[in-house]
Amino acid sequence: MLHGKMKSLAGQDIDLAQYHGKVLLIVNVASACGYTPQYKGLQALYSKYGPAGLLVLGFPCNQFGRQEPGTSEQIAQFCQTHYGVTFDMFEKIDVNGPNQCELYRFLSSPETNATSAGPIQWNFEKFLVARNGTVVARYGSSVAPESKALVEAIERELKQAP
Repeated sequence: MLHGKMKSLAGQDIDLAQYHGKVLLIVNVASACGYTPQYKGLQALYSKYGPAGLLVLGFPCNQFGRQEPGTSEQIAQFCQTHYGVTFDMFEKIDVNGPNQCELYRFLSSPETNATSAGPIQWNFEKFLVARNGTVVARYGSSVAPESKALVEAIERELKQAP
């Protein structure tokens, strides 16, 4: 289950427990990556499935090719200007290594889900989290947000009772 506090791009403390009961798509993002256009698909998923209980959570990370060098303000402006992002975005974090944030330690832990365990390989990896807080699937960077496999998994999770 998700717990702890993280900072939004606007610098507000967000208690991750508030997301319990929602289906989550958690993504480590970057503004200067070949996969950056996935912001469009992520926003489309949020727009389409948000009313049914899907939340997309974006976590900027500069650990892969230094492809997210900006400040929180620059990241927010980029996402809004280029992709009209309205889903929740957070301050830049480390998803691997000695400064790995607690959320990604949980997401990538073998105890959480052995099939989705291990270090994050690149930007735009996606974790699908069920309403009860369990990680149900992990998708690599090359899996587009609009891919059939991901959309079907989201729809399946949204059908589960809160």
